Amino acid sequence: MASNTDTMGSLPSGIGICTTIPDLLYLPELVFGGLVWILVACTLVVPENPQGWVMFVSVFCFFMTFIWMVVFACGAHHNKSSWAAADFLYHGIAAFFYLSASVALAKVTLDLSSSSNRRNYKLDISAVVFSYVATLLYFIHTILSAIRWKSF
Repeated sequence: MASNTDTMGSLPSGIGICTTIPDLLYLPELVFGGLVWILVACTLVVPENPQGWVMFVSVFCFFMTFIWMVVFACGAHHNKSSWAAADFLYHGIAAFFYLSASVALAKVTLDLSSSSNRRNYKLDISAVVFSYVATLLYFIHTILSAIRWKSF
């Protein structure tokens, strides 16, 4: 694995996104974001407003992270510092979105705790846990992207 000092001043392309920090986090972000999407979609979406926000965030971040990963894998960034700044900005927004969605989902789940439908409650608990893990991954990616951007 490449050291941090070698990789923080440049943007990887190709298979390099699987060996450099913070780009190693793309796949876990996709996995945990996809799990949130699937688990919330499997439950009864009541109330609609907070659950709709959670679905929007998980689907939006899943597809944008996938597109972002493909752009980096193809090398379309041409190792420009503006792409490093955009990477920082995107992951910061995604972390904020996921944090707001996680809090909303946790509130809905707490409200369901007295419900008779234990299946939806258990699925929502799992979704809350994975949502907070996704939030943490995006937050770490944001910090590491900021460090990389500043080292350009």
